[in-house]
Amino acid sequence: MNFETQNDINLLRDFSSIFTRSEAQLILKGNLDTVDFKIKRYYNRIPQSALTSYSKFLKHCYNVLEQHYQNEYVIKNSFLTNWLIKELGKSSSVVFNEFRIGKSVSDLAMFNGVSRAFEIKTEYDSEQRLKDQIKNYKEAFNEIYLIIPKSKLETYKKYGDGVGIILFDSSKNEKFEYYRKARYSENLNPAILMQILNTNEYKMVVQEYFGVLPSMNSFDQYKKCFDLIKSIPIVELNQLFLEQIKKRKLDNVLSTYRYKELNQISLALKLRKKEKRTLIKNLKQPIFN
Repeated sequence: MNFETQNDINLLRDFSSIFTRSEAQLILKGNLDTVDFKIKRYYNRIPQSALTSYSKFLKHCYNVLEQHYQNEYVIKNSFLTNWLIKELGKSSSVVFNEFRIGKSVSDLAMFNGVSRAFEIKTEYDSEQRLKDQIKNYKEAFNEIYLIIPKSKLETYKKYGDGVGIILFDSSKNEKFEYYRKARYSENLNPAILMQILNTNEYKMVVQEYFGVLPSMNSFDQYKKCFDLIKSIPIVELNQLFLEQIKKRKLDNVLSTYRYKELNQISLALKLRKKEKRTLIKNLKQPIFN
């Protein structure tokens, strides 16, 4: 296939819209109407081998996007599959999609013995808000990484030596490589960590460090716990924070082999194994049966 006209762009955008939360939620419920519409719309441009089941059609769509439309979903999914899953398999790491820190949201966040934020910038993204994003991430994470196209290196390497950079190049089999590793930091902001933790989690931090909770009620518990938490040495607080976040871990339904194109949407929807199996079962249905 050649992709040069506006019709080609429309096809790529339509294919990319299949890999959204809203569409995945419909498929999870057994509603494939939108997918059927796209199949009928582009029927003459889809190989017959991709029309035997919905799962084969989605795989075809993903392969087309990988080759011709490196949007955020494709990059994030590829990074999950080819980089982070290896880390998950070797440790007790936990990975989150779109992790909120103050007014910013990191594309991916990983917690094991170290907290890491990953910000993805594709060819289509601007750097307009990046300075503020990095500032916010530094208040909650030990390491910060930018995941960028090789062609954009000169644009992004100015954001400080402490910020790690991972380059991707879709023309090579190995898509991701370090340009530089992040510098480890514990210059964290207790107020930001407190905002990230839920009530039970920040109470556990206090309990773990001080051995007892203060006398408090639902109206003053936040202030009393925060007054104690901000007095904890930052090294100890960092470890207590990591321990609580890692307890949020859900079932690991990511895969490096079968249905790997669904890794990112599975993470975004926090699918458990049973839900992932339902999604795959619905996609295995034959088209136009």
